[in-house]
Amino acid sequence: MKLIVQPEAGIVPVVQAIRAAKRCIDICIFRFDRAEVEKALGAAVGRGVRVRALIAHTNRGGEARLRKLEQRLLSAGVTVTRTADDLLRYHGKFLIADDVLHVSGFNFTTLDVDESRSFAIATRDHRTVQEAIKLFNADASRQAYRPSRSNLVVSPETSRGMLAAFLRGARKELAIYDAKIQDPAMIKILKERASKGISVRVIGNLKGPDGDVVVRQLQSMRLHVRAVIRDGKSAFVGSQSLRKLELENRREVGLLVNNPTATRRLMQVFEADWIQSAPKEGKAERAEMKDEKKDAVA
Repeated sequence: MKLIVQPEAGIVPVVQAIRAAKRCIDICIFRFDRAEVEKALGAAVGRGVRVRALIAHTNRGGEARLRKLEQRLLSAGVTVTRTADDLLRYHGKFLIADDVLHVSGFNFTTLDVDESRSFAIATRDHRTVQEAIKLFNADASRQAYRPSRSNLVVSPETSRGMLAAFLRGARKELAIYDAKIQDPAMIKILKERASKGISVRVIGNLKGPDGDVVVRQLQSMRLHVRAVIRDGKSAFVGSQSLRKLELENRREVGLLVNNPTATRRLMQVFEADWIQSAPKEGKAERAEMKDEKKDAVA
């Protein structure tokens, strides 16, 4: 399992995954403007790889670009399918290259990759990869998706139950990236956890904060990911915020992570972002404390 951290990693890991594929590539696209990825997909077709692209039927302000992308990919030999319009959005972002699944919080765009805090997880877990293939096939053929047990978190079918259970399982700490925590049931769980002495910190926004859950705005860059680190040992990374719209009315895709190395790295990034996002007075107080320590030493 591998963690990709944006904007530090850039588009290179995505291009490398496509270039490494020998048999098949399935890619699910909501927004897209990266010429490097488009070129790599075309090159994969040229070397005999079966490439399928599932393109969202709509996004805010970008439908014309999606339709042009479809035509360019078709011209390059990619098998292109458009999602149904039964859900408000098909917002999931994932890539399957041979036996490796990449689940992303970011779109394949310059804004998300180069200018935003986001993450992706690459996994070879067989059950999870097969579940992602099943999801892709269901959506590409506009058939009902019937989930099986795996670490794949899919809205609207499984995300509410899986994420609620994940949050309730916290015993020491929840560290959350989420710009739109609005779902009453999820907020209730967070506040219940906090009331029991569990540290609950959010980088993003929480509807109706009450002080028990500590919230900070990401100051260093744009936020475009949904992630939860639980007790420093497990995590969730994906596209769905903890709000009803994304849990129940849109196609969203995420992944539960139990890999210690990936989870530790997520926590390191969160702690650095948390410190950088401290209120100005907090930063001033820390600077004053440092000055006092220097004076004491002198």
